[in-house]
This record gives sequence, structure tokens and C-alpha cells, in this order.
Amino acid sequence: MDELSKLEHNSVHIIREAYHSFKHLCMLWSIGKDSTVLLWLTRKAFFGHVPFPLLHIDTTFKIPEMITYRDRLAKEWKLDLRYATNEDAIKSRQTFPDGNVDRITCCSLLKTKPLAEAINGKGKRYRFCHEAGDYIVDTSGEAFEGVIVGLRADEEGSRSKERYFSPRSIENIWDVGIQPPEFWNQFNTDFAPGTHVRVHPLLDWTELNIWEYITRERIPTVGLYYNHGDGSRYRSIGCANCTLRVQSEARNPEQIVAELHSGKFSKVAERAGRAQDKDGGGGLERLRRDGYM
Repeated sequence: MDELSKLEHNSVHIIREAYHSFKHLCMLWSIGKDSTVLLWLTRKAFFGHVPFPLLHIDTTFKIPEMITYRDRLAKEWKLDLRYATNEDAIKSRQTFPDGNVDRITCCSLLKTKPLAEAINGKGKRYRFCHEAGDYIVDTSGEAFEGVIVGLRADEEGSRSKERYFSPRSIENIWDVGIQPPEFWNQFNTDFAPGTHVRVHPLLDWTELNIWEYITRERIPTVGLYYNHGDGSRYRSIGCANCTLRVQSEARNPEQIVAELHSGKFSKVAERAGRAQDKDGGGGLERLRRDGYM
């Protein structure tokens, strides 16, 4: 079995283990390459079906092409897609850069808070209604004890401290010091009542693995990752105000794989274009300890 097939096999096993272990389960879909690979693996794990809801945290500052892509795939793949937004923070302009808060506070308000509320079933959520072809208010009030996340250990320092099954407190707080050991593919899925668990099936994948897999499987990805003639593309995507392009001639997944093999970005972090990672020194880890994705 080649390396990609081993990674695929392990990820599918973890996804199925999570589905078996947690009655109320959802998957975060950021619309980026990693979570889209995770979505693809989930469809493989369940023979073309996704047996739990997808949750997207919409800051309303996403690059428009991301939302167009999200809604198109929701229709084509018949996904049970929910999204959550901190409408109060947006209305009161507690946002960056048009409000009176910095980037880290903006991320906390527009991502961490609605994520925690959506997981706990307390905040306002919307779901895609296939009959209407549009979003309606999600009145289910469903809380999720397990959330599958497309997180990779190599992407950013704080993520390397995670486990495949990583517990959070009832308030979604991440205590790095009490992460359970995971030896020989033995995963702890039995946690105290009230514990919220993040599941990370892509933990051992690398950026190169992701793009090799996208190439092999021909996974449809949002076009922002590719150069469309201006000599630049996004390497990591997020909110428009806090995400920068990189100089690149890669126009498709094969060319991105070749670019990564060449060492073009060997000294440039994958998330170097994500401004919130730089603010405040260790700001992203602080956000993640408080429940950020």
C-alpha cells in the first residue's frame, strides 16, 4: 500500500470510529482544501453518503467564491449543511478592520463564539433546505458531542499538540496539558459527561499529501487556490480582509504538487498569508485554547 493509501485508510478508520462512538456528531467544513479532502474521505467511508451534518462558520467576510462553491457542492452532493454567524457582532461592527477591535478579537467574536454556540445547540443556525434550494432557520436545537475537523499537525505549531480524539470542556476550552495518550492506534473515545470532543482524521497528513490526494482523486476544490493569469494564488484561504495571496504560476493541483516538490515554499509557512496568525504573538494558540477551530 502506498503512502497516500495508508493515510486514506487511517483517516477513514478514524471517521468511522467517531461515527460509532458519538451519537451526535457533525463535521466542520471551512471550504478549504483540507476540510474538502475530509469531506471526500467521509463520502468514501460511507459509500457516497455523509451521515451527519456539516457545519460552516460564516463570518460574512469570506471571499465570495468560497460561498458560491459551498452552496454548489451542497446541492450536488445533497449535503446536510448548516451554518452559523455572529449576527450581533456584525451589526454592532465589532469586526476588523471596519470596527473598533483587532484581528484576534474579531476572530474570537466571528468564529470562536458562533462555533461554540452552534456546537452547544444554543446559537442561531441555518440549514440548507434542498426542497426550497435555499437556507432556512435550523430549529432542531441539536447539540454535538463530537466534531470532526480537517486539522493537520504540520500546518501550525499549536495544532501539533492535538490528538486524533481531543477533548474540550463543556465550555469548549482546550487544556493542552491533559491530552490523552494515543499509542498503537488505540484511541480513547470514552470521556466524562459534558466533554466535547474534536476528532482529527487528517492529523498526520502534510500539505503535499493533501495536494497529491486531490490530484489522484480529482477532488473539486475552490478556484482560489490556483493562478488565473495574474501570477498569484491563495495557499490558505479565510476571510478576505486577513488573507493574502502568494506568488505562484500553479494553475491546477498537479502544478501545485510540482511546486511543493521543488521546495519553492520550504522556508515559507503555509499560513504565512493568514494575518491573524501573526497578531499578538501566539494569538492563534490562545484562540484555539478558547475553542477556535
